[in-house]
Amino acid sequence: MQSSVAATTTSTPSSSPGEIRHDWSRQEVEALFAQPFNDLLFQAHTEHRKYFDPNQVQVSTLLSIKTGACPEDCAYCPQSTRYDTGLEAEALMEIEQVLEQARAAAASGATRFCMGAAWRSPKQRDMPQVVAMVKGVRALGLESCMTLGMLTREQAQELSEAGLDYYNHNLDTSPEFYGDVITTRTYQDRLETLDHVRDAGMKVCSGGIVGMGEKQTDRAGLLQQLANLPQHPESVPINMLVRVQGTPLEAEADLDPFEFIRTIAVARIMMPASHVRLSAGREEMNEQMHALAYFAGANSIFYGEKLLTTPNPQANSDMALFARLGIEPERRHVEQAPATPSPHFYDAAAR
Repeated sequence: MQSSVAATTTSTPSSSPGEIRHDWSRQEVEALFAQPFNDLLFQAHTEHRKYFDPNQVQVSTLLSIKTGACPEDCAYCPQSTRYDTGLEAEALMEIEQVLEQARAAAASGATRFCMGAAWRSPKQRDMPQVVAMVKGVRALGLESCMTLGMLTREQAQELSEAGLDYYNHNLDTSPEFYGDVITTRTYQDRLETLDHVRDAGMKVCSGGIVGMGEKQTDRAGLLQQLANLPQHPESVPINMLVRVQGTPLEAEADLDPFEFIRTIAVARIMMPASHVRLSAGREEMNEQMHALAYFAGANSIFYGEKLLTTPNPQANSDMALFARLGIEPERRHVEQAPATPSPHFYDAAAR
């Protein structure tokens, strides 16, 4: 399958960008990480401008539609029944409650509304309610996204027929480190769900979490897995671990902020036409780190006060930083030929 190329309608006239690859070796990816920081950021930013307006960021809102009581043992997750994190389980929300939150998200500037349920996989009895949520969100003029755990081929098709735009299912980390974090589902289980989503005609949202004690080679391995899929995920969330008391990773050491930015930059180089999203962990990132991430190629954020069950920067703080940086929320997203940098950018690069 050929990767579709995404661009914004405000882009300048285009010419052909570089080839999008699906055959990265681990050695090549590790070599990207090993570059001097400034060289890596320059390469990533140059690549970013070939496909996107560098001063636009796509804005999504995420709502937990069913919280807690998950049987999985993901070591980072406060929603697992295996850990005492003080989180109270909540049943699946009513449809109108979800749509009320979606209306508020649209009013605050979000263009995509994402709904997450703490399930290993959805039960068939829950599918009619979930389908109704998708249809309701789409009727509001928002893009829709869901993350419900593993899907069967039939469930993926049902969601697609309801109009679901994106399905999120993260790989989390490299195949080598994965068993240190999760034992209740396999890496292959995750890949199969992504296959079902893609085969059903939906767009894929898939990324991972950094700062869980993995090595740089594991971050390289995660990005290699994503970039070598037959079609790149249209959205690649990069989460920084949020340490929650009661989980096995509650005492994990901080990840070097520059290593996080390196991960963003390498993701941008390897998946140049995908939206790279700043997801969990933004509460711990200062304004300067956000600005570096945008320069390195991040062009999507989760927006609002809470990300599932953990804090997220206040929406007005994001908009204030956007104004200071000259960034605008992405208003409309279309499938079309990619943009190229302005001639002035190439002049500067040549010097």
